Amino acid sequence: MNYIWQHNHWPQFSYDSSKLSALAYQYAKQAAQLSGSLAHTDLDDSISAQLDLMVDEAINTSLIEGENLNPASVRSSLQNYLNLTPTPINVADVKAEGMAALLVDVRKYFNKPLSKETLFSWHEMVLAGFEDNILHSDLTVGQWRDSPEPMQIVSGPVGYERVHYEAPPVQNLEAFMAEFLNWFNNQDSHQDNQEDNQPIPGVIRAGIAHLWFEVIHPFDDGNGRIGRAIIEYALAQDLGMPVVLSMSTHIEKNKKEYYRQLNAASCCDRSELDDPAVLDITVWLSWFIHTLIAAQQEAAEKVSTIFEKTDFWQRHKNTALSERQKAVINKVFKAGKEGFPNGISAQKYAALGKCSKATATRDLGDLVAKNCVRSEGVGRGLRYFIALSPAP
Repeated sequence: MNYIWQHNHWPQFSYDSSKLSALAYQYAKQAAQLSGSLAHTDLDDSISAQLDLMVDEAINTSLIEGENLNPASVRSSLQNYLNLTPTPINVADVKAEGMAALLVDVRKYFNKPLSKETLFSWHEMVLAGFEDNILHSDLTVGQWRDSPEPMQIVSGPVGYERVHYEAPPVQNLEAFMAEFLNWFNNQDSHQDNQEDNQPIPGVIRAGIAHLWFEVIHPFDDGNGRIGRAIIEYALAQDLGMPVVLSMSTHIEKNKKEYYRQLNAASCCDRSELDDPAVLDITVWLSWFIHTLIAAQQEAAEKVSTIFEKTDFWQRHKNTALSERQKAVINKVFKAGKEGFPNGISAQKYAALGKCSKATATRDLGDLVAKNCVRSEGVGRGLRYFIALSPAP
């Protein structure tokens, strides 16, 4: 097995613009619509939507790497960094603090060139708290990896390991990363290699940047999380504002395919090291853009749910509801459209509201009478849905 960084023409990536232009346009159109919807809505709703997406991104970009973060700690850390609380909230989770710091840094400073120092700073954020873990005590933090041993991605038991990928040796890192950063920051290099003097669409630039960075794999650990932060950085530069999506949320649901696509785009046979077709990454970019479009659609649904929640409570601000009823409705909204696609039963209400089924049935009957929920079905098939529109 050989790798594209060993190719004789590395890193001269190519792609077929004709196969990607429609996808790139669809992404750009959706990005503009999503950003526009937030720009023209209530400020609190906009902040709430973006905060929810940032929490999702922090949790899922970590989960992809097998790291579980506490959602409440992540949210509190983000609120602190974004100055959304009158007084800072005490957060004991150092790893949650680190991921929150990374996401806020990406969103605050995306208009600046991407530098080695920025990447080193991000690496320290990503690995915050790992120094207390004996398994990671020998990691080089805030610097390129420096071990002479090969950086390999392997699986399988000891003695039967399977090498999926081997990154460039340490002596190549400085030059490889300098070339990457020069390309990323040099606007003159952002030319579509298929059409002279045509700028690379922002989403294609982001896809190239992510693959390029992951191929180099410059750090001992955290390359995936930093590589996905680079996606947001590149997309924000193209859009002129932070993106409204969480790509990692969608990747986590399709993690095996994500790694399969990265592996397929990164590896080659020895006989192909002089074949220009190996550096044609059209297939990778097509998958990448499709994934971003799906992430946008998920984000649009989340934003829509937040708007619906605001409209619902505005209509029912004078409706007499118990704290339990309010809490259950808010939990249903928080779960989103995927949370309870078939509505909730009295039994589910009882679990959400921590009450008896008899109490749940009374509460639901009252909510139906007040047009807060609507019912469908009969008997054991009776289900309740939030009434998102006023009574006729």
